[in-house]
Amino acid sequence: MSHGFKLRFDEMREGDPTASEQIRPSETDNYYQTPGHARNVCFVWSNGKRLFLNYAYLISGEFSPNEEKNQITLTFSSHKVLLSGYNLEPLYSSLLDHLPRLISEMDSRYVLRGDVNEVTVLQITVENLRV
Repeated sequence: MSHGFKLRFDEMREGDPTASEQIRPSETDNYYQTPGHARNVCFVWSNGKRLFLNYAYLISGEFSPNEEKNQITLTFSSHKVLLSGYNLEPLYSSLLDHLPRLISEMDSRYVLRGDVNEVTVLQITVENLRV
């Protein structure tokens, strides 16, 4: 064994190459290291505004079918959310299982009323119950 090999081996042991890379403290303070198990639903308006609520606080949901527009009323412990649009029954069924992560509002100018198979949310109204 050469002396150069031994010198490099000693340097490698001192440097601890098995240690993970150093993470800046600011990155670990702002974000969790792994995703959690909590489920949230995020409501997105056409102007870019967003609000998320936790499914754990969803108390009830009501679906009101109508020939022209459907409505879903979601009552959380702190907010009441009203969704209006077309073909909302599949959305209501998926809300029962806490599946939707994002529910986005669509501008009515871009809606094709002939497409009856697509879920279309035209308006999201949120009322804060804790005033």
